[in-house]
Amino acid sequence: MIFERLFTSSPDDEQLWAELNEKDIAFTKEIFEAYLQNKEQIEKKIETLLVGYSLDRVHKIDLALLCEAITEIDYLSIPAPVVINETVELAKIYSTTESPKFLNGVLASALKGGKDES
Repeated sequence: MIFERLFTSSPDDEQLWAELNEKDIAFTKEIFEAYLQNKEQIEKKIETLLVGYSLDRVHKIDLALLCEAITEIDYLSIPAPVVINETVELAKIYSTTESPKFLNGVLASALKGGKDES
């Protein structure tokens, strides 16, 4: 749903909710609502972590994964190592071959509190 929001402000959420099983609906709602309530702060944080990139240059799936990861770590207190591992694994499936390393670097930098200049 975060990915869809990167493309449209009036998405078809009903279809997406219908595709979830009952077990996942509550957790998904919690993540999505936290993202919507904090979208500006999340995007600003991601932008400060990007080295040599702006938000509009990041692949949309990678940006959606970063938004979800920052939401889970900062607003839902999910342990960062769990979130980073899940984000990297999703990137391996849905994004480019370079994306897992890129996302791992950005999220590791977030845990250090700033840009990773290495």
